[in-house]
Amino acid sequence: MGRHGEPRIPGHPPVVGRSGTYALVLTPPPHRAVRIGRLGVLRTEAAHYVYVGSAFGPGGVAARVRGHLASSRAPHWHIDYLRRIAAIDEVWYTYDPSRREHDWAGVLARFEEAVLPLAGFGASDCRCASHLVAFPSCPSLARFRRRVRTAHPGHGPIHHLIPEDREGEKR
Repeated sequence: MGRHGEPRIPGHPPVVGRSGTYALVLTPPPHRAVRIGRLGVLRTEAAHYVYVGSAFGPGGVAARVRGHLASSRAPHWHIDYLRRIAAIDEVWYTYDPSRREHDWAGVLARFEEAVLPLAGFGASDCRCASHLVAFPSCPSLARFRRRVRTAHPGHGPIHHLIPEDREGEKR
């Protein structure tokens, strides 16, 4: 964590408290059944999962990412239930002033290898099919950036963060 508790990686600027959109790249253990509140049961596979959210409240992206990196005692959001068993491998984020979570969820869902593991995950307040997408191998940030820029010209830059506890692991 940075000087003021901002998530960071050495040699890169910290995530700051500006509003924006973010995606968590997670790897849960395979073949687990996780109750996601009233939504239902998510059955994890040997896959990489990407959850998309927005951070337009107090503290912006830094506060939201910090909250997701901490262990949650009392789950509130759908992602809190999955975080109980899944490690965060990477965080992708933008400070684009537009709410991009629905755009990002749509771009991810259109990848040929994408699977929506539980309808409605993270999307109970919108028309998206899901804000959680699963991939058989770790999705490429470069490929995601290209597809976002193609689908949404004028989109702000997309940054990434590797949590400190994951930095030494092979990718």
